[in-house]
Amino acid sequence: MVSDMIILIAVVVAAALVFALTNGLHDASSVVATFIACGAGTPLQAVGLASVFGLLGALFSGSAVADTVAKIVSLPVQPSLLSVLLAALLGAVVWNLITWYLGLPSSSTHALVGGIVGAVWVSSGCEHILWGWKELIYTHQLTGLVKVFSALLISPVLGFAIAYCLQKTVSFSLKNARFAVNRRLKGLQWIMAALLAYSHGANDTQKIMGLITLALLAGNLLQQQITPEWVRLSGGMVMFAGTLFGGWSIMKTLGQGIFDIRPIHSLNAQVSSGGAIMFATVLGVPISTTHVVAGSVIGVGAADEYRMVNWNIGKEMMAAWFVTIPAAAVVGAIFYYPVIWLVGSW
Repeated sequence: MVSDMIILIAVVVAAALVFALTNGLHDASSVVATFIACGAGTPLQAVGLASVFGLLGALFSGSAVADTVAKIVSLPVQPSLLSVLLAALLGAVVWNLITWYLGLPSSSTHALVGGIVGAVWVSSGCEHILWGWKELIYTHQLTGLVKVFSALLISPVLGFAIAYCLQKTVSFSLKNARFAVNRRLKGLQWIMAALLAYSHGANDTQKIMGLITLALLAGNLLQQQITPEWVRLSGGMVMFAGTLFGGWSIMKTLGQGIFDIRPIHSLNAQVSSGGAIMFATVLGVPISTTHVVAGSVIGVGAADEYRMVNWNIGKEMMAAWFVTIPAAAVVGAIFYYPVIWLVGSW
């Protein structure tokens, strides 16, 4: 019985790490998309930079986002929770692989939230999902899914707004600058791309940390909800590997498909994206790096020449964003039944 429990915990942890790998393929590719598109660095340099600083973000980011993710579910922390977590992770992984294969820059955060909602709903009922509506109405506090959804909706708008204002301001300041200024702008991007990668690692890896910590608690391998250092390190290393594999089709969509990115656009998009993601991490809210970067790229394009922005891609991404949560929820719900059968057969 004990050995079966250890095996199940190991499978859940492995599924979480596979999700981290697909997250690296998905969202980490958006970190370096504009950096590569404007010629600030080669693809190999960009992916190496994003990998290293993403790992540092995972190691030194705290656990505020992890705590938020762990509190989405109001199920008792007991062994039965492991099957729910496994189904949720499998649903998120499958959806991530589908959208990665198709080159759609959908949100890994959306996929994970959808997988959790679907698995919990079919296993225990919707009343065990911490929606957060009552807390918002009666205590005016953002908790549960309301907190997550609010952040996911506001973050790309915030990225757009910051990028738009920054592009207008910097363009005005540099209107008489010589073409040689592009060399300095490309140089600054090495710093900003590193900060963006750090903020991505800080926010995205914590989502995995939260679920692995829940699994360890459910299996009685932890006594309190404190993320072990090995969980932090393993999550960061796996996302590091996912970044190295690269999501090249998504990079092409964000770097070339929305707007003709030049060094000034890339720098402003990186500043606005990195600032928005780090702010969200400090507040403890999980957001989508892909969302924020896409919003920032559209923002700089709209500020410079809105007629040159490929708004159709923006519409396609919005459609994918809204589809991801229910689609991942369905997949997570479907996976729950074979998971229960498999666990029961041990």
